[in-house]
Amino acid sequence: MSEIRDFKDLIIWQQGIDIAEKCYLLTKHFPAEERYGMIQQIRRASSSIPANIAEGYGRRSAGDYKRFLNIAQGSVNELETHLILSARVGLCTDKEIQSIIDSLKEESKMIISIIHKLNN
Repeated sequence: MSEIRDFKDLIIWQQGIDIAEKCYLLTKHFPAEERYGMIQQIRRASSSIPANIAEGYGRRSAGDYKRFLNIAQGSVNELETHLILSARVGLCTDKEIQSIIDSLKEESKMIISIIHKLNN
């Protein structure tokens, strides 16, 4: 196990960045009329996940870290909702979002696990 020097060493942050990158790539193919709609919503929610993990980690108190992890968890749920809706209205396919949703489920498990560890 390698030493954690800063938030970029956290696997949970790294996976959050991967999710955001996948979302940016996915939304590149959405229609231009969604630029200020679903594209913006998906990109904002996806980037919020690793951003809140990093911000909470940087606060250096368990209470603050938990609060930001809870915000990140909310963004996970929000992003999954936007992805499902995007597929349902034909902006993308279920196949295109499945790997992102699988990553979100794993990210959610990690967030919840860290919150539980911080509670103990």
